Amino acid sequence: MGEGLRGTVVLPLPVPCRNSGAGPDVFPGVTTSDSGASRAPVPDDGSGGFGGSRRRRLRLRHLALLAVFAMVAGCAPFLWVLSSTSDHRHTAQTVPERPVALVLGAGVRPDGQPSLLLARRLDTAAGLYFDGRVDAVLVTGDNSVEHYNETDTMSEYLVEAGVPRERIVGDYAGFSTWDSCARAHEVFGVEEATVVTQDFHLPRAVRLCRAAGIDAVGVADSSLRERTFATVYGWLREVPAAVAALGTVVLRPDPTFLGDYETGVDDALALERE
Repeated sequence: MGEGLRGTVVLPLPVPCRNSGAGPDVFPGVTTSDSGASRAPVPDDGSGGFGGSRRRRLRLRHLALLAVFAMVAGCAPFLWVLSSTSDHRHTAQTVPERPVALVLGAGVRPDGQPSLLLARRLDTAAGLYFDGRVDAVLVTGDNSVEHYNETDTMSEYLVEAGVPRERIVGDYAGFSTWDSCARAHEVFGVEEATVVTQDFHLPRAVRLCRAAGIDAVGVADSSLRERTFATVYGWLREVPAAVAALGTVVLRPDPTFLGDYETGVDDALALERE
């Protein structure tokens, strides 16, 4: 029996090592750098890490693209209004003759006098009349509130400037630019006109009057020096206003108040020039 033991080879049991993949129960209390906890992937929930940063960059990029698209879409109607009326806007010295000057209202002061912008429009219209470029003046404004009468204020200002009263016609329902243009054509029978307003308003006014069926050209007053803030604000306001104008040109709604045909412009044009 002793000889049998001497002829037997006894192999040692394998000793677990730290890199052998043995479980943590083999070496209790020992933490390895490549343990399962450290090898677990970092969850990408968008709140941190490389994945979260990439998502944030993509979201910012999408927001920037949307902002650019909104800006272009918002400015497109404004650019359309400018380009489509460029051949119809003139200076007071170069504007072709038209039978009627259409002066759009722009506010009356508490003392009953026209605002500065409105007075400058009326001065421009009076100059057109004295130069023989128009034969009648249609003043259109808001008279929907008691003690507020743009139309009579405009008429009286022109009379004081020397324009004969019988050459001045008033439209008391010009509640908006479109209303003024549509009523000038439908109610007063105006076929050709020179629109008079400030430069920031003129492209839209000419565009709407032409959409209303009037062969309209325009003369603008530049108010930048006298009313800088109001003029800059006016240009900015024309961007969203052009969007509404595009809808109006497409839909061509009836004015707020249409009414029966009036012969005021016909009567004024029938008079002989003195």
